[in-house]
Amino acid sequence: MAERLVLRELSHELGDELASVINLVSVAASRCDSAEARASLASVRDRLRGHAQVHRSLQMMEYTTTIDLAAYLHHLCRSISRSRLERDGIALSLLLDPVRMSSERCRLLGMIVFELLADSARHVPHGGAGAIHLEMWPTDTSIACCVTDNGSSDEGAHLERGSAVVEALAASVRGTVDIRRGLDGTRVVVNIPRGADEMPVAGE
Repeated sequence: MAERLVLRELSHELGDELASVINLVSVAASRCDSAEARASLASVRDRLRGHAQVHRSLQMMEYTTTIDLAAYLHHLCRSISRSRLERDGIALSLLLDPVRMSSERCRLLGMIVFELLADSARHVPHGGAGAIHLEMWPTDTSIACCVTDNGSSDEGAHLERGSAVVEALAASVRGTVDIRRGLDGTRVVVNIPRGADEMPVAGE
């Protein structure tokens, strides 16, 4: 309990620092006479805002509630695109089935998705040729999350570290990870057991 409290406070402090830096950059941009410099500062501000939104989505929550996993991941992925993918010309597409899930388990899946997208972003082509696709759907017994990309099959150390993080997060809820790399890209499927109260949203 004490550890969670410390981590939550540290997360809040980091969020406050990000907000302060964003404000400083915004003020600097408004006072800048050069249109080019003003545009550069605005770009930095927007990227920082994206990072701040990612941080807010992944930070430890003060209480647990039930939310729509698809809406949560959509918001998280939009923030990740703005903070790191768009600048490298990497396209991210989504196909997410609405599922009600506890906010804490949503956060855990969000951390898995963040790590998978970060790994893909490191090895897909940049400059408008890179493509990443995220799908999420419920099965009878689990929630499946699949990330595919058109990157190379390089087995670099960063891929091994990323895979270890994803596998550790999935293992914490008795989930499984299947990774397949080939010449035409990488496909990772994470399955976590579905809770009794985790159901597809009616009418979707």
